[in-house]
Formats: sequence, C-alpha cells, structure tokens
Amino acid sequence: MHKIAQAPPLVQNRRLIIAKILVVALYFFGAVGLSLPQFREYFLMLTPGQLLLTLGLLLGFHRGWTDSFPIFAAAAFWIGFGAELIGIHTGYLFGDYVYGPTLGPMLWEVPILIGVNWFILVYLTGAAFYKVTSNDYYAALLGATAMTVIDYIMEPVAVALDMWYWKLDIIPAENYFAWFGVAFLIHLIYRKTNFDRDNPLAVWVLVSMILFFTVLNFTLEL
Repeated sequence: MHKIAQAPPLVQNRRLIIAKILVVALYFFGAVGLSLPQFREYFLMLTPGQLLLTLGLLLGFHRGWTDSFPIFAAAAFWIGFGAELIGIHTGYLFGDYVYGPTLGPMLWEVPILIGVNWFILVYLTGAAFYKVTSNDYYAALLGATAMTVIDYIMEPVAVALDMWYWKLDIIPAENYFAWFGVAFLIHLIYRKTNFDRDNPLAVWVLVSMILFFTVLNFTLEL
C-alpha cells in the first residue's frame, strides 16, 4: 500500500491546534445554544451537521488508512444501525422506543446518522484505551463500559432534545445491557482489525463530547 504524504511537523501541529479549537467551539456553543430555549430550535437543526463535522475532523487526523479500516468502519456502522433497527421494530435489545426528527433523515424509521454515531463512539473510546492493554477482550470490556457510561449521561439529554423517546418515559435497564453488548462486539472488531489507532484528536473529542452532555444534563429541564 502506498504511504500518504504527511505535512511537515510544524504544519501538522498548527492543524491540530486549529482542530482542537474548532472542537471546543463546536461543543461549547452547541451546549450554550441548546441550553437557551430561544435558540434551541435552530441548534437542533444543526445537530446532524455537528455529528458529521465531528466525523470529518476525526477522519482528517486518522493515520491508519489500511485495507482493514473500512472493514471496521462498515462493521461499526451496520452492526450499530442493525441493532437499532431490531430495537425499533421489535422492542427487543434496548426496549420500546421511537426516534424523533433531530438526527435527520431515516431509513426504516432509524436515522442514518445513528450508524455514524456508533462508529464515532467506538472509535473514540477505542482510541482512549488501545494502549492500556494488549488483551483484546479486556480492551473491549473497557471500551464497552465507557460507552455505557456515556449512554447513561446521554439518554436524558437525547429525550429532551427530541432525538428519541421511550415508552412511558422510562429508560429500561435492558437498554444499558444491550448497549454494552453491542459496543463490546464492535470493540472486538476494532481490536481485531489491523490499522494505526493513534489519532491525536480522538481523546480531545471524547472529553468534549462527555462535557457537552454533562452540561446539558444540568441546563436542560430534564
């Protein structure tokens, strides 16, 4: 495989600094805009764009462009999307819920971007733990646990922002067990595929995202 030409270190550092500033601005102003009722409607319309911009920034600093990376990316998207598809149409896995309009266009009543969201979350949590251990199963356990914690923080915010709704407004415990199971499976694929996992922007995005949902837990009327 041909190597992708890299910019000089100074240029790379500048790009990384700019990207970090952009990430902070993206999630800071997003949290502020969604916290203010008079602006919330406009910022809700920007939610799909925020997710796609996050994806673009991460891929812009991704270094492991091997033949295996698209396999992981496709697996993360379709396993995540497929799990949501089963959940929506059967009530199994996660419980009884339906999606709202915030996440954009849907395919079979599931937002297309939900697959992107699964990819991003596995990519971010995987990047955070890939150096912790050489044991793939332990790393998958750590990654899936982190994703379940993130989902716990995210759930009340998602409901308040019309991303999805739960039957009787109750988030069932099975949601978190299923979320963990699906995340664990995708994390195993992440570990088994061969590509460079070192992304200098990944942990920065992960922390910004966690802070984003944490702040909204306090500022929204949940």
